[in-house]
Amino acid sequence: MDQVQRQVSILHKISNVVSSGQTIDEMLDELISISVDVTGCDACLVYLLEEDSGDMVLRASQLPHDKELGNIRIKVGEGVTGWVAEHRSVVALSQHSSEDKRFKRFNDLIEDTYEAFLSVPLVSGGALIGVLNAHHKEIHEYTSSEIALMTFVGEQMGVALSKSQLVEANSRLMEEALELKKQLETRKYVERAKGILQRKYHLTEEEAYLKLRNESRRLRKPMRDLAEAIIIAEDLGRKTIETPESENAYATVPGKPA
Repeated sequence: MDQVQRQVSILHKISNVVSSGQTIDEMLDELISISVDVTGCDACLVYLLEEDSGDMVLRASQLPHDKELGNIRIKVGEGVTGWVAEHRSVVALSQHSSEDKRFKRFNDLIEDTYEAFLSVPLVSGGALIGVLNAHHKEIHEYTSSEIALMTFVGEQMGVALSKSQLVEANSRLMEEALELKKQLETRKYVERAKGILQRKYHLTEEEAYLKLRNESRRLRKPMRDLAEAIIIAEDLGRKTIETPESENAYATVPGKPA
């Protein structure tokens, strides 16, 4: 299979990943699988750019790194990975990769003891998304074809990951908006319930709140549920009082049967 055919095959795989509606973590697993297929590497790591901190954070690995995922961080410009992130450029080290002056070793990463190292930026429209690292235990001369294919993978998966991140960000915003709405509604119910308790038991606002909170804890019931119950009971009490009055008024209208 020539390079063009391999690119078409890889693009087809990536298209399937994008259209499958997978989560970012699932997409990263697919990215690692594609990278291993292209390079035959012994290990693969993926770092993603964290917008809040500006750090590169380890998010996926071919080898088990449960404790390290999400905890190992590299600043842009730091180490080979950070250099690739800063310059949006590929680095291919066929041997003695740890001796490169840019290299930064992490003792928890066995991959840092391997001989060869290929680092590729994940980009979308020129914007940095992350960095993909492929490691070989033994000396490995990265061919121009491998480098070109991995660059292609980085570009295509960068776009896919960017879209997935946008979807997840929008989803989080919607969840936050719903949670804020729920909090505002809860506050509204609690404020109304406090007012009822103040009038009924001649309490201060603080005393009414403490009574509501203590009852919520005693009954092991959310304050919103308790507040709603107080409001419903108050409304039912008013209707019970109002109904007989309206019936009596109706009964005394001249010409109407008693």
